[in-house]
Amino acid sequence: MFSKDRWDEIIEALSRNWFRTALTAFGVLWGIFILVVLLAAGKGLENGVKKDFGGIATNTMFMWTQGISKPYKGLPKGRRFNYDLDDVAAIKQNIPELRFVSPRNQLGGFGGANNVVRGLSSGAFNVYGDYPEFIEQQPMNITSGRFMNYGDIQEKRKVAIIGEGVRNALYENGEEAIGTYIKINGVNFMVVGTYAKVASEGDSEENQKEIYVPFTAFSQAFNMGNRVGWMAVTAKDGYSITALKSEVFDIIKTRHTIHPEDDRAIGNFDLYEQYQKVDGLFIALKVVAYFVGILVLLSGIIGISNIMLIVVKERTKEIGIRRALGASPWSIRGQILMESVFLTIISGMVGISLGAALIYVLNAILDANGPVEMFANPSVDLGTVITALFILIFSGLLAGFIPAQNAIKVKPIDALRTE
Repeated sequence: MFSKDRWDEIIEALSRNWFRTALTAFGVLWGIFILVVLLAAGKGLENGVKKDFGGIATNTMFMWTQGISKPYKGLPKGRRFNYDLDDVAAIKQNIPELRFVSPRNQLGGFGGANNVVRGLSSGAFNVYGDYPEFIEQQPMNITSGRFMNYGDIQEKRKVAIIGEGVRNALYENGEEAIGTYIKINGVNFMVVGTYAKVASEGDSEENQKEIYVPFTAFSQAFNMGNRVGWMAVTAKDGYSITALKSEVFDIIKTRHTIHPEDDRAIGNFDLYEQYQKVDGLFIALKVVAYFVGILVLLSGIIGISNIMLIVVKERTKEIGIRRALGASPWSIRGQILMESVFLTIISGMVGISLGAALIYVLNAILDANGPVEMFANPSVDLGTVITALFILIFSGLLAGFIPAQNAIKVKPIDALRTE
């Protein structure tokens, strides 16, 4: 492998008919190029779809109440019920595998009337009553000030954390929001922080038009009492919320006298379950990309193998002379295999480089023109490049194996007679 004479022979053999060599190499180049581009496109689609999860902790379930559909213990179907803070405490106490059980209340938004006023400015915004841990379940960047804390919860402080979209709607450009007051449904709240959602990277103002206030202050200000509108429930690392949600539902059903088989009474959105489906889809897409890319690559490998057979045929006399001079079968076989592997790797690396250049151009276009819905940051990681390199080496050995076997079968005396 480290013999200069052998490498000189390889380069001379491949450059002797350079046009034929280039056409042969194109099959491998195109195959590995297609593989890299398909994997990058799949990754870009995956990034775009997963970005729509909004940065929310994926091992999370949201749950709310619905109409009871089965009579139970003398109580009729069709009745309604509400969660309360005792439900939250019971779930936390009985299911230690849960990391967060966050009660939530909400008002406004969804095209309703203006519910937030500051001076002469007003707007219709979603206002949420939350606990401090909610920022762990739906990460957000605090752009100024702070998020709520348990001091706010215990003292029922009327403080608010507003989105950048709210600040743009209610404040003049460059005006300081921290320490000012906004009026939510007639109740004054002091702004202590502003945020931008992680998923939108501050670009989409609509995703920032939400206001967060302490749950206790919300309940007191808007006469909610002990009531909980809905909950965000997150499992600890190593546990699946999908596996735990039946235990959560059982606790709620027991506490509110609901039939054990009445699954319609509790509405839920299992983010982990949806995330797993999406993840499984992109694993399948990656498998398809490898399958298609390797099939295209295989056609190029067959082309290299056929050309190497022709090269061996053209060099029959040369091989006979080498055998007559004492060259071993392994030496002949190694020469042919090295030529095949060298041609495969060079053409494959050019294909990878062209694929990487195309990915770079795509990312530059996306950066210049802004994000595209459901497509972001197409890329191929180092592990994929290393995998492609091993595929190329194996392919080169495969392409050269039959020609190498034919070469060592040539008898020196017959080879020397060949014209």
